[in-house]
Amino acid sequence: MLPGDGHEIGWYGSRTSRGGAPALVWLLAAACGAPGAASGAPRVAEACGPSASIEDRLADIGPRGELRLASGRRAVLSGLRWPDEPALDAAARSWLHAFRGAPLVLTERGAEDRWGRRRADAIAGEAELVDLAGGLVAAGLAYADAGEADSLCRPALRAVEEAPRAAGLGLWAGGPLAATDAAALNARAGRFTVVEGRILHVGERSARTYLDFARRGGQGLTVTVQKRSWRILSEHGLSAATLRGRRVRIRGMVETGRGPFIDLAGVDGIEVIEGERALRR
Repeated sequence: MLPGDGHEIGWYGSRTSRGGAPALVWLLAAACGAPGAASGAPRVAEACGPSASIEDRLADIGPRGELRLASGRRAVLSGLRWPDEPALDAAARSWLHAFRGAPLVLTERGAEDRWGRRRADAIAGEAELVDLAGGLVAAGLAYADAGEADSLCRPALRAVEEAPRAAGLGLWAGGPLAATDAAALNARAGRFTVVEGRILHVGERSARTYLDFARRGGQGLTVTVQKRSWRILSEHGLSAATLRGRRVRIRGMVETGRGPFIDLAGVDGIEVIEGERALRR
């Protein structure tokens, strides 16, 4: 099955691939399943709309998982956040290196980034097909994340995170980072982080909304949500009334001010994980 066929990710077993590593067989997630379709469908389609599939080969792995192709083109895997930690960076690179020289089918999404690369779905192999993004996420070596895109083009990658998170693999070792652990959050300033906690207070202002996880800002995380993102969240049933008291998962770059905070980059940066439905895709 090739990219863009409208099916969700599924695991179809494993065998031994080159280098003796398990080869996970994945099917690609549906594209353009991001929230806010009613108000932002053209923007989402532009960012996530797939091009025609092309064939190439993986020649090398550049910094932060850049795919360097035999054709001279460069790409990055769509829907991934590469790990910051050196040990996990090395492990993720090693996982991809097992596919050097392998044929790839790539489906590019959106425009080139500032470095002349395209985001792409990549299926490696011949008889045994491996979804590279799905495999990295399943191994706990990458987060599902929209990156610089407005929306996560492959939302089903979030479901793939469940198994490594439950097993404490890779990025998920040690369990979720608590939204009330101010010291740990401050230590991750300037780094992408996934945080879990219960929202104690929702403060709506004219320009932005504040989600507070502690009674005082310095004691835990505050999430700021810009007006446009707050409007899209509200269109999906997430309001001050429905979020207050809910346990959620937040992902984004940690910054520090009076206390640690994350400016929600987009609506894919929040997941309700207890007491209320998650965002519908």
